[in-house]
Amino acid sequence: MDATVAALGDIIVTALKDADYMQSTINQYRKSIKWLGVLAEEQDGQYTRALGKKFASMTVSPRTGKYSAQRRFDYGRLVCLLDSYVLTGTVDLSMRPRGLQKEFPNSPEFADLLDSWSQDMEQRGLARSTQTCLGGLACEYLRFLEAGRVSSWDAADGASVLGFLESLRDRWAASNMWSAVSSFRPFLKFTQRTDLLDALALARTKRHHDIIPMIDSGVERQVVDACQHGSVTARNAAITLLCLSTGLRACDIRSLQLKDIHWREGTIGLVQQKTGNPLTLPLAPLVLAKLAQYVLEDRPTSDAHEVFLRLKAPHVALSDHAAIYVIVNKVFHASGMKDMKVGTRSLRYNAASKLLQAGAALPTISAILGHAHTDSTNVYLSVDTEQLRSCILPLPGAGL
Repeated sequence: MDATVAALGDIIVTALKDADYMQSTINQYRKSIKWLGVLAEEQDGQYTRALGKKFASMTVSPRTGKYSAQRRFDYGRLVCLLDSYVLTGTVDLSMRPRGLQKEFPNSPEFADLLDSWSQDMEQRGLARSTQTCLGGLACEYLRFLEAGRVSSWDAADGASVLGFLESLRDRWAASNMWSAVSSFRPFLKFTQRTDLLDALALARTKRHHDIIPMIDSGVERQVVDACQHGSVTARNAAITLLCLSTGLRACDIRSLQLKDIHWREGTIGLVQQKTGNPLTLPLAPLVLAKLAQYVLEDRPTSDAHEVFLRLKAPHVALSDHAAIYVIVNKVFHASGMKDMKVGTRSLRYNAASKLLQAGAALPTISAILGHAHTDSTNVYLSVDTEQLRSCILPLPGAGL
């Protein structure tokens, strides 16, 4: 096999073209291949994994003399493709996260404990996103202990729990600390350390429920018009209309599969990612029409089972809830709402509030939103101003 950078670079570019990558992306790869070829001149143009590692570490821009995140990403992804071909004979174009990889504890005891916790969550059938959240906090705590030179679980004490929570305040908003405590508690329960649970209770964090205002009916009409009249792509229109009309969570929209759409009945049926409960929802004619337009005309050819795919190659499922957030905001901006920032959470609140104003009973709203418990729907009562006014008691002597 010709292992020169030039030959391997041609193979990478051909694979990108076959996968229908955009020309601008291919040009960026060509640029990286060019600079790798310059570095490879010191070894007759031959590529080795050691050379790739050296190339990927060149993250400082010669122009500015500062760290370049773009250079790190461009060089790193090229080296991943080259290494995959050298090792397997195929170019692996699967998606990789941009962010830094999570660091795991070094202590064998902590590593085994974290592995046992992961297996327990898996066996209980927790959603993947829940496992990531709970496992991530457990991992961070164990790393925090190691930073304090504690490498034995028996040596962990209540002070370390409070110290760990305090360290989170640099990255977590005060209003989100309740979520951090709630996500950390299951791990401590799993370890059966009641002393650490007692220390966690001393944090006394409170849950904050912000009152999210409803979207003005005029704004909603503009967004629907933009979706209906082709101002945005069918994919983006379908996603936004699903958020507006059903209040589906971003994780459920992202994981919605083709088999979940029942075209003749005009419904979708899915298993919720957060609760694991089945949910069937009717679709408005416009939502169904945009879904059909996307699936029949615009959806890229792909083996993926998910409905909504990336527009750019590789044509795989959307990466996470952030992709849904970006799409929804693009639609709002295209409709003329350039100063608004909305996400699926605010549209979920909006859908619930509309149902409440229409006189729907809370159990009905709870069923539509797919809540595991009907009490979860009570938070939406805060936006029903007219109903709240009827609860006001007259002040004694107010007529004097």
